[in-house]
Amino acid sequence: MGVIRNTKSVQLVTEFFNSTKEAIGVVDLVEKFSEQMNKSTIYRILDRLEDEGKVHAFLGVNGLKHYAKCKDCSHTEHVDVHPHFQCTSCGKVECVSYEISIPKLPNKNIAQAQLLLTGTCERCTS
Repeated sequence: MGVIRNTKSVQLVTEFFNSTKEAIGVVDLVEKFSEQMNKSTIYRILDRLEDEGKVHAFLGVNGLKHYAKCKDCSHTEHVDVHPHFQCTSCGKVECVSYEISIPKLPNKNIAQAQLLLTGTCERCTS
């Protein structure tokens, strides 16, 4: 991948993920950082952070990628396999602290699995 630089843009995105426990959609990230960097830079940073094991990506109900901070992952392996929850009322997306076991299938090498749970969150239910 060449020289890895910790630019101001990389620092901004990394600090954002370090300050939140919720997942965020790529469209929302692009909007959030639109005044600091262009869309291509954001996508490049997200790809880099995912390759480094700092964030993981999954698809939300709208089919767009969402990103959340990893824990205990590395550049060689994403180990935090867990479901995600998306509120159908307010759109909040979060990691669910429940590890799932991916079954071993004969003659198959599973690289990734995704489980998205949908419903209403605690704010929208009350």
